[in-house]
Amino acid sequence: MRNKIESGLFGLAIGDALGVPVEFESRSYLKQNPVSEMTGFGTHSQPLGTWSDDSSLAFCLAEVLCGDFDLSKIASNFVKWYSAGLWTPHGKVFDIGIATRKAIHNIGKGHLPELCGGFEEGDNGNGSLMRILPLVFYLNNEKDIEKIYQKVKAVSSITHAHFRSVFACFIYVVYCLEILKGKEKIVAYRDMQIILSNFMEDKKFNPFEIQLFDRILKNDISAYHEENIHSSGYVLDSLQASFWCFLNSNSYEEAVLKAVNLGEDTDTTGAITGGLAGIYYRMENIPNKWVQSLVRTSDIKDLAERLSKKLIL
Repeated sequence: MRNKIESGLFGLAIGDALGVPVEFESRSYLKQNPVSEMTGFGTHSQPLGTWSDDSSLAFCLAEVLCGDFDLSKIASNFVKWYSAGLWTPHGKVFDIGIATRKAIHNIGKGHLPELCGGFEEGDNGNGSLMRILPLVFYLNNEKDIEKIYQKVKAVSSITHAHFRSVFACFIYVVYCLEILKGKEKIVAYRDMQIILSNFMEDKKFNPFEIQLFDRILKNDISAYHEENIHSSGYVLDSLQASFWCFLNSNSYEEAVLKAVNLGEDTDTTGAITGGLAGIYYRMENIPNKWVQSLVRTSDIKDLAERLSKKLIL
């Protein structure tokens, strides 16, 4: 498990860091100027190897999971990140989503963590999906799918409480859990579809909301053409793009570069894809030059070590 935790955290952060310099660039621009290596500066004027809020908030979650599952502590870490630079690459926040900022203000007002995220349809950015990966490791030995759903819902709802965001996180977590079992990625994908179908049988979820996930749950997302895959900050776009990149690549490097070069929300598409690809391809297949270029490498290794010690029974 230690190797998978380390490769997942590094996979996420490297995908994030590859995307930071070109965030908001169009797909057409990146077709002409593709990202092929880790670079610095660009959009946010950050040094080489700098990751964004995606990795910071994932690390804030992982830090709490090194102890016990505590929603209040997770929420508190998010506030510490925003106000005091906890788990930032250089001691200062340089990027934050609108919904996450609103939620952090709600946390500061003393609201219950699970009630701090936005519940409206317009609150479905990718801000909870980008940071959910560490929960996968915590839930690795959980057999009850209902308990998995409730834990994912609680953690997502700190910043994103609408069903669409919660369910996107749930799909991602269930797929990652199948990957953790050592399954080939297509097999894991199909098994995830079956698990989700069975889970929904006795649920009274809004049919309109469920239908939005048909591309992933009823069809094969990898079969869609690139022009039908979007890479905006919308949670559904991010989920589809990350699965599409992962399923249509044969290495960690190919997956994350494909993700970043889709354009727009490059750091988040890179992070979500990178976490998934990291646990699948393992640490030894992530380019070492990228690992060494990453900011706070030793701190990330230490976090992975502490989390693995907590979760290995």
